[in-house]
Amino acid sequence: MQAEVPNARIPALAAFLAENRSKAHRVMHHLIGLQRPFLLQSDLQDALEQLCLDDDQIADTALARALLQAQEAAINASWVYLALRRRVAKWDYLRIHLETMDLNEVTVSEFLRFKEHLATGGNDDPFGLEIDLRPFYREQQTLSEEGSIGRGVEFLNRRLSSRLFDELGKGDQRLLGFLRMHSYRGHQLMLNDAISSVAELRNALRQAMIPLRRRPSHTPYAELSADLRGFGFEAGWGHDAARIRETMGLLLDILEAPSPQSLESFLSRVPMIFSIAIVSPHGWFGQSNVLGRPDTGGQVVYILDQVRALEREMHQRLAEQGIDIEPRVVVLTRLIPESEGTMCNERLEPIAGTRNAVILRVPFRNAAGEVLPHWVSRFRIWPYLEGYALDAERELLAELGGRPDLIIGNYSDGNLVASLLSQRLGVSQCNIAHALEKTKYLLSDLYWRDNEERYHFSAQFTADLIAINSADFVITSTYQEIAGTDDSVGQYESYTSFTMPGLYRVVSGVDVYDPKFNIVSPGADEDIYFPYTDGERRLIHLQDEIADLIYGGPREGESRGQLADHERPLLFTMARLDRIKNITGLVDWFGNSPELREQANLVVVGGHVDPGRSGDDEEREQIEAMHYLFDHHGLDGQVRWLGIHLEKPLAGELYRSIADRRGLFVQPALFEAFGLTVIEAMSCGLPVFATRYGGPLEIIEDGVSGFHIDPNHGEASATLIADFLRRCAEDGDQWLALSDGALARVEERYTWRRYAERMMTLSRVYGFWKYVSNLERTETTRYLEMFYGLQYRPLARSIAQ
Repeated sequence: MQAEVPNARIPALAAFLAENRSKAHRVMHHLIGLQRPFLLQSDLQDALEQLCLDDDQIADTALARALLQAQEAAINASWVYLALRRRVAKWDYLRIHLETMDLNEVTVSEFLRFKEHLATGGNDDPFGLEIDLRPFYREQQTLSEEGSIGRGVEFLNRRLSSRLFDELGKGDQRLLGFLRMHSYRGHQLMLNDAISSVAELRNALRQAMIPLRRRPSHTPYAELSADLRGFGFEAGWGHDAARIRETMGLLLDILEAPSPQSLESFLSRVPMIFSIAIVSPHGWFGQSNVLGRPDTGGQVVYILDQVRALEREMHQRLAEQGIDIEPRVVVLTRLIPESEGTMCNERLEPIAGTRNAVILRVPFRNAAGEVLPHWVSRFRIWPYLEGYALDAERELLAELGGRPDLIIGNYSDGNLVASLLSQRLGVSQCNIAHALEKTKYLLSDLYWRDNEERYHFSAQFTADLIAINSADFVITSTYQEIAGTDDSVGQYESYTSFTMPGLYRVVSGVDVYDPKFNIVSPGADEDIYFPYTDGERRLIHLQDEIADLIYGGPREGESRGQLADHERPLLFTMARLDRIKNITGLVDWFGNSPELREQANLVVVGGHVDPGRSGDDEEREQIEAMHYLFDHHGLDGQVRWLGIHLEKPLAGELYRSIADRRGLFVQPALFEAFGLTVIEAMSCGLPVFATRYGGPLEIIEDGVSGFHIDPNHGEASATLIADFLRRCAEDGDQWLALSDGALARVEERYTWRRYAERMMTLSRVYGFWKYVSNLERTETTRYLEMFYGLQYRPLARSIAQ
């Protein structure tokens, strides 16, 4: 790996501080005057803007440039510490003495210790535990360029394919061993005992190709199997002569001169994934009557659509490989006896739209071994996960009749359980975070004790560190989820270094240049979310119900507001009622904008209208805030709030009905890890205005397939929406252009077909590299086991059950 180029701004900053002490002192004095020990990037930018208004000569200085590069500052009466993000996950830490203006570089450990000192009022522990995983990855190949982040499998194939076969026979022999290991329930696949060496493999491939070339391309495998077995080949090469020739030709190319493309193409054809376990313990996991409940939203939709797409892809690949095996997908989740009208008390539930996929529910148990009957918040489930993993393992093995071939974890809790299962069963593990809570809550690591009673971040962040480093590969929906943007830190990058004072500090926790990270974006169910112009598939029979939802009268306990003017375009939003989703923020923007209120009505689908129906503290707070905003702004004639769950077909037709009325979808979240509702709305041809913080920044091409809005600047966001509506009223082609752009964007990048194909290929490629190289990293595993036992377990057990 190339040495990192030093930050050129540091010498320039040192020179400026030495030569312009008076001006530098003025800047520092202004920062101190804010009387805050910690300043984030936005705070520093605002302070610099104010200083430049008073003295425009400050703007073009080394100090100003350094402050613009800083992600945060820590300040006391004597020192200013700065964390400069030179580029993705490449940081410099500086300190400036406020009297002498001396500049020194400090280590990440020193920077974190200074933050601890400020956060604890001087009660920090100089001998506190430090977590540093960097030494365990010293022999590992890692990416160098930030543009390669999220394309880990491409990197592995480029770097390792040539190296593997350069080792004079070792690589060939490892590949042979890999091919010989494949079987299904005692039935050998790919190679039999007739081939025991690489030379025999080469010769057998050449010999088999002779009769294969003579047979018609469509000759089925059944007619070829006897001859192929004689050469040493079992089922798995293809379903007909043409496919078998292609697969064997790829292997011959690899043995002759391996290339990344031929290696990936060949591995994508190897029969090695017959069953998958998908782990998602928290929330209410079901197919009906669950969405909108606490901790239950887009992740459930994502997983169910994922299951259908993966099962279809598995069927197709097995058929192409000439193998008559019924693949299995099992979603492991929690059984909740007090199911409140859902199916969450049923142990086994077939998944609609699949042949053989099921939801397998396993209960949580308390310390006494008793089944926990009620729902538990995702912030309080940590004491139950270890026992759950053991129970789930037994249930899963019984259901599948053996080990799964791949385990996929979801969210922090599911990823931790997947890590435990993968370690015990010896199965490849894939992690999908969906969202990492650390970036959602400001300074949640530094002030973890203040949040511990409610959120228990100590256990969650510890679980995240363990699961991310345990995974064989990690799937993200967007680049920024890993590495952020030029101006913001990515969710995974935020785990590179941080501190929880009194617990431990992390000086090197997650490396986003690790080739385990891959971007695989999901889509929306194409049978549900299709363009509003597709008249043949439109669900016309739902139109009366939709009209009643939007324009009807009061619905007892389920609605507030009744739209007075039915001619205005509709702004539509749909999400859980929690702080991060910022639905109350959107309602407040709308209420404060006379121009927006004049041009549109607002329809909100989310949460409950009656706070008594909610069992979640944060949701109840948001419900009360919604009622206050209705009263404060007088919104009952312009905002329709529906506290109901919409079944997917009804939701899809509602998107299209809003499009019929030339409306818009607004996603105002303070942060959105991906933005499934954004994809759904765009798939229906509905123009979207969505948060610039998170996945929508990549999903939407600003001004082409939608617009980005800043949830921290509600007035500007409302003005942007109002201006667009005004232009659309003057020129209808403006709306059509954005609608067409949304449809084109989804088709290009965000479909479940693409997702499933990529996931199946990744699982095979990482399985191969795990077999032929030292990707299991025994030392790392032992370190994480110790971290789990000495840190995570006590934290989890301390949460009252």
